[in-house]
Parts: sequence; structure tokens; C-alpha cells
Amino acid sequence: MTEAQTTEFYRRLSAAAPEPETELAYVNTYTLLVAVVLSAQATDVGVNKATRRLFERVTTPAQMVALGEAALKDHIKTIGLFNTKAKNVIALSEILVRDFGGEVPSDRAVLETLPGVGRKTANVVVNVAFGQETCAVDTHVFRVANRTGLAPGKTVLAVEEGIMARTPAPYRRHAHHWLILHGRYICVARRPRCFVCPVAELCDFADKSLPN
Repeated sequence: MTEAQTTEFYRRLSAAAPEPETELAYVNTYTLLVAVVLSAQATDVGVNKATRRLFERVTTPAQMVALGEAALKDHIKTIGLFNTKAKNVIALSEILVRDFGGEVPSDRAVLETLPGVGRKTANVVVNVAFGQETCAVDTHVFRVANRTGLAPGKTVLAVEEGIMARTPAPYRRHAHHWLILHGRYICVARRPRCFVCPVAELCDFADKSLPN
């Protein structure tokens, strides 16, 4: 994909969703962090169902620690890997209370030191909560970047670096949201919906004649 094509690619995606947002439900930066940790290998819809009542009761690290691991498991037991996730959420909450005054740090590298927080999770938090220009590469972003030719790469990090290097400045803030939404609803895994794709002629995917 050429530089001009890349610019037009984002222009069209942004025209469809000028202010894209995460589909995870959250109350504040802390609950955003928890929701993203819980979303690993789970759907946003599933996480939102599990956290609806949880976030009515718990909105701070101190409250999560007080809730306890057993009660947290009961709230999130419908989410995959809930045992490990509950342990990590309690552990990171304890660290936030002890070392950060109950506040979520805005530094990606610091966030990555917390239990259960990898680069993708940290990227989401600093982008959504702190407005930093980062790209969280999930399966949707990885697929779209490779299939369209936007930023081909064999690893998640290679794709992330490629996207950030090739995305024009005006679009970097929301790039990963546009790519996630595009991959989730149009450029889907098995049968990409090229017949309704606003960027079909800009993309490198060979077979755009797939049926509905």
C-alpha cells in the first residue's frame, strides 16, 4: 500500500467513525485497565456482561482489594481464564494501592510491570485513558494490517511498529480503533465483507469477490 493509499485508507475509515471508542464498558481509568486485562482471549461483549455489576460496586484498586479474589472470581466466572485473571487483577490492584497511590500510571513501560498487563493492554490504556498515540495489535488489527498490505509483519510487534511508522500523524491517535472495528465487522477472518468495504480498492487482498 502506497503512502497516498494509506492516507486515503484512513480518511475513509475516519469518515465512517470520526471519534471511535473502545467497545469495553468502563467507569474510569482503573476500571478500563481491569476490563482490558479481562478481555484477553475473550470478547468485549462477554467482558461487559461480567463487569456490569462488578463496576457498580468496585471502581478503585482499594475497593477491588477489599472485594477479594474469591468474590471477584464469582463476578467474572463466565470469562475465559477467570482464575488467573482474578489473581492478576487483585495483585495489580494491591501494587497500585501500595506504590502508586491508587492511580493508574500513564507510562506504558511501567504498566507492563503489573501482573497480567502486556504490551497490548498497556497500549490500550495509555491510548484510551491518556490520549497517547499507540497501536494495540489484537487479532483483528494483525489480520487487517497483513491482509490489506497496510503494515505486513510476521509478529505483533512488527505490525505495531509498521502501523505507527506508516500512519499519517492526523490518524495515529485513533488508528487502532479504526483497524479493530474494521476487522471486527467488515474485514472478518473467514469471509471478508469486501462487497461493503469502503477501502476495498485500496487493499492488497486478492479475492474481493467472496459472496455474502
